[in-house]
Amino acid sequence: MNVVVSNLKGGVGKTTTAVYLAAAAAARGYDPVVLVDADRQASLAEWMEERPVEGVTVVEAPSERTLSRAMHEDEGIAIVDTPPGDERLVQAAISSADTVVIPTRAGGVEFSRVQVTREMVPARTPHGVVICAARFGTNDLDETIAWWKGEGVPIWGVVPERVAIAAGPEARLYREGLEEYDAVLRRALRRR
Repeated sequence: MNVVVSNLKGGVGKTTTAVYLAAAAAARGYDPVVLVDADRQASLAEWMEERPVEGVTVVEAPSERTLSRAMHEDEGIAIVDTPPGDERLVQAAISSADTVVIPTRAGGVEFSRVQVTREMVPARTPHGVVICAARFGTNDLDETIAWWKGEGVPIWGVVPERVAIAAGPEARLYREGLEEYDAVLRRALRRR
């Protein structure tokens, strides 16, 4: 099972989403859970090296060949964190995806980059949007939710801005984040 976390735009919460989805999969008993870092910057791999998540293995796969190898394992679940702006690598990941999670933020220039990412997803592959770093009660969030609903795009989650992977005194994963992303994982897996 390959869950690809993708958006061609950077800074939208892809890495945070990938880490939390992997932690949620491990908590649900998937074995193995492989977190694939397809970004040449390897920020996910570096973070996980310093703060490992129990039950999750990290594989760095910054090329199409290594990514393909990491995604074609027959067991468990792979959560793939894709790089921003690298359409070739993103397309390689999406073409092997069982489901695609598209993190975004509310407002701004987010809509067009999500639409370009969605256009890369084959018609048969389930996909949904996760609104990250959401500020509840704001016009931006309300307008973003209304926009995606109007476009017929499933919203698989709205995650509060306080959920992060590098926050807190021990840089731990937040319980609230684990709960929110567990719900996203369930929606993503139900759509297959």
